[in-house]
Amino acid sequence: MSICLETPRLILKSLTEADRGFFTQLYQHPETMKYVGDPISADEINEKFNSRLAAWNKHSVHRLCLVIFDKANHTPVGVTGFMAKWLPYQQAEVGYLLHPSQQGKGYGKESLQAVLQFAFNDCLLHKITATVTEGNIASSKLLENSGFIQEGRIRDNFKLNQQWHNDLIYGLLNSDFLPAFTKN
Repeated sequence: MSICLETPRLILKSLTEADRGFFTQLYQHPETMKYVGDPISADEINEKFNSRLAAWNKHSVHRLCLVIFDKANHTPVGVTGFMAKWLPYQQAEVGYLLHPSQQGKGYGKESLQAVLQFAFNDCLLHKITATVTEGNIASSKLLENSGFIQEGRIRDNFKLNQQWHNDLIYGLLNSDFLPAFTKN
C-alpha cells in the first residue's frame, strides 16, 4: 500500500527507489546523525533503505518510511515514519530525520502531526512512543510541543561515539492527541 499524506506545506510519500540518493545523504550527514548513531557503511545504509521499500500496512514487521517533501519546491526535506507493534497493544514507535538545512522551519512538527493523525485515525493505534538520546533538545521539544509526555529515562542505554548515553522515553495516547490541522 502506497501512502501519501498532505499538510499545508508538506507532502509525505512512501519511500521509493527514486529516494535512495536522498536517504543515503541523510544517513551520511554527521549533523543529522549526531544523536541517532555512529557512522555506518554504504552497505549498511543500503540495507536500511531496502528494508523500508516493501509495501506497508499496520501489520507489517518493517518500518513505515515516508519521505517528506516541501510542496513549494518539491524537494525532499527529511524522512519520517514509525515501527508498528500492532499485536497485542496497538502501539508504534515514531522516528524522523530532517536534513540540517531544513531544520528550524517547523517541518518536524508539521510532518509529525500528519504521521500522528495517520497512526491514530487510519491505523487505529492506541499509543505512539519515541526514544530520544538525552541531550537532543530539539527532538525532545518537538515531541513535547506535539503533546508527548516523558515517561521515563533509561540510564546508559545507548552507546554513541564510544560513550554511553541515557535514553528518554516519550509517549502519546490516542485519547490525548489534539490534531493541529485537518486533512486536505
